[in-house]
Amino acid sequence: MKPTMAATVVMLVACPGGDPAAAAPMQATTGTAAATETAPPPRPGPTRTFGDWYVGCDNNAICTMASLGGEAQVPFPAVTLAVTRGAGPGGGFALAFDVPGDDTQVVPVAVTIDGRRLALPTLTGAAAERVIAQMANGRSLVVLEAGDRPRATLSLKGAAAALRWIDERQGRVDTVTAAVATGARGADAVPPPPRAPVIGALTATGTADKPTRVQFAAMRKRARCEDLPAGAASYPESHALGGGATLVMVPCSTGAYNLSSALFVLEKGAWRPAQADAPTGIAPAGEGSPVPNVVNARWQGGELTSHARGRGLGDCGVAQTFVWDGTRLRLSEQSEMGECRGNPNYIATWRARVVRR
Repeated sequence: MKPTMAATVVMLVACPGGDPAAAAPMQATTGTAAATETAPPPRPGPTRTFGDWYVGCDNNAICTMASLGGEAQVPFPAVTLAVTRGAGPGGGFALAFDVPGDDTQVVPVAVTIDGRRLALPTLTGAAAERVIAQMANGRSLVVLEAGDRPRATLSLKGAAAALRWIDERQGRVDTVTAAVATGARGADAVPPPPRAPVIGALTATGTADKPTRVQFAAMRKRARCEDLPAGAASYPESHALGGGATLVMVPCSTGAYNLSSALFVLEKGAWRPAQADAPTGIAPAGEGSPVPNVVNARWQGGELTSHARGRGLGDCGVAQTFVWDGTRLRLSEQSEMGECRGNPNYIATWRARVVRR
């Protein structure tokens, strides 16, 4: 059996208090604490596994199902398929074929499903709908490149159940728009797409401050950081958040393919654990702490990204993107792949619209 990504994204446990010999951590004021409660916490959409398909929807009711390698299949298929359907009465299908580990997309000329050839002049519209209709009743799909050369064979086990699940999540059951759970009700019975939440984020300007050695030691103690092995990055990263605040990323623990960093904010010479509006990092369920952590993190263009891998191949895990609103880190995107079965294209479960100020 192939491994499953069972870990839950949560905050790491921290030590209750800083080093008294270090600069004291900054305490949030009542006004600051109240500001963090003005927006509801993110609620990423659900995901499910049906046979050889992993499926999920984001908070905007956009749903995607992704092909998986078989439980005992070695090697995994050379091409993956993602089927995405938009929300609302007019939400259509889009197909995407990818090569795992390669940024190049495959553009097949056709597919065959149980021997029936379906041309793909485009990957959306009527061409995609014809493929979906056959997938719901098929057993296998062969990807054909130029000259009808077979590139990969994908199992359709569970595809019908995944399509039905999408029908349910998008409110299409018993309507003419459903892929599987069809009925006589018109398209106007399908609920409209929900509005994406809006995050007002600061533009990352200014110069980043660096913690002193004493502050750095206190941060590591507060986050209960491990002794890092030789060769691992052991120095903190500092990035200007805007408004005079600095994000300090403290390397805290490392594994074969994951480096976890604890997050602190440095402002006016004082430090405090960063706050986030959503669970971060990766750890056993049930643990929590005022010190969030990110995994394999990167700061670029005012965005903090985290990619917690379930294993070295990167074909399972959780990827997140955060922005800074002046008080806390806000989750703007999250995507997940809960099955370690050869598909590194994670499914979006949360998306917000970011407005810079």
